Amino acid sequence: METVIKGQAFVFGENIDTDQIYPARFVEITDVEDVAKHAMEGADPNLVKEFKEGDIIVASTNFGCGSSREHAAITLKAIGAGAILADSFGRIFYRNAINLGVPVIVCPGITDSVKKGDIVSVDIVSGEVSNETTGAVIKAEPMSEYVMNLLSSGGIKPLLKKQLEQ
Repeated sequence: METVIKGQAFVFGENIDTDQIYPARFVEITDVEDVAKHAMEGADPNLVKEFKEGDIIVASTNFGCGSSREHAAITLKAIGAGAILADSFGRIFYRNAINLGVPVIVCPGITDSVKKGDIVSVDIVSGEVSNETTGAVIKAEPMSEYVMNLLSSGGIKPLLKKQLEQ
């Protein structure tokens, strides 16, 4: 697993809830490729047209608040989000994302230092976030050893499978 992630930033405000990340009207879709087509549709209907695998979602406070549906984290994994940086996260969304192997990183003040289109580099071990467009460097909370183990395994299911095989 890469511990330094670099991509274009897509920036959102505060209180982006799970229905904005993946609108409830699509919850019956089960094919991951079809799920991906609706990522962030409630906040930015054009995101999937511009987003490339490895790009980075940046948000203010309380990203992923709302329901406990795993669909929100699944859709961001499905579009290949390299990482999600926010001032803070809804707790259930945060755990769902980590359990699916999606790096979600608490980074206070991130939206003050990153704008849409900036190229951002994130070292998830040290917690250093560099805005390569402006030169700004922001300190995020580094991932714990346990979370790094989950992420490097691809999520909780692959981790448990690996542990059971040992």
